[in-house]
Amino acid sequence: MIDKTVPDVAAAVAGIPDGATVMIGGFGRAGQPVELIDALIAHGARDLTVVNNNAGNGDTGLAALLAAGQVRKMICSFPRQSDSWVFDGLYREGKVELELVPQGNLAERIRAAGAGIGGFFTPTGFGTQLAEGKETRRIDGRDYVLEYPIRADVALISARAADRWGNLVYRETARNFGPIMAAAASTTVVQVDEVVPLGWLDPEAVITPGLYVDRVVAVGERPWLRDGEFVGGVDIEGRPLALEAPPTADPTTAGRAEQ
Repeated sequence: MIDKTVPDVAAAVAGIPDGATVMIGGFGRAGQPVELIDALIAHGARDLTVVNNNAGNGDTGLAALLAAGQVRKMICSFPRQSDSWVFDGLYREGKVELELVPQGNLAERIRAAGAGIGGFFTPTGFGTQLAEGKETRRIDGRDYVLEYPIRADVALISARAADRWGNLVYRETARNFGPIMAAAASTTVVQVDEVVPLGWLDPEAVITPGLYVDRVVAVGERPWLRDGEFVGGVDIEGRPLALEAPPTADPTTAGRAEQ
């Protein structure tokens, strides 16, 4: 019987070695697998290369992993913002390396790894410092830079729900880098709000097939959700972000048989 669920987050991140390349989903805080990151901090793996769109927010999640001194290098597209003080301090002190990648290139380099593509030419970055030392080519009168895939030993991502086979559905923009990271890593670990019985997920709503998933752990619904819907939360200054959201279709119930 195929069952990819594990009992807790410690089991989910077990075996991640020092020096691993770890993709971490999320666009800022949206879709960031905070519970898995906390488990990785407790696990203690060091000298990590972390691939993420950002370089941490505030003092939690990815920022906490950086603050713990476990990250050797960040590969990201947006390392600095108003609440990226942890990364800023470490980078200025020379305690963490940075590979800056334009956001579209980052997404395509990750996707290329999952699709088995050996490399691709893109106009983004041509003529800038980001293209120094890279192969260039003129195609149909336009200049391009050769970029290579980014692969990872492990991907840590967050989804709305899964079944025991590892099929995943996401909540709106919290999906972001999750699907392409799941395909680009040797081992994909997913935290979900809930694990539902087989047949409860609408096949048309499954974004990441279980083929790409190795471990699933249920962490419960987040405090800013209610029955899978966004009901608020606060920004970094503590101001409310939204009132209760109107009801929408739940992809975890669309495939359930009538009782």
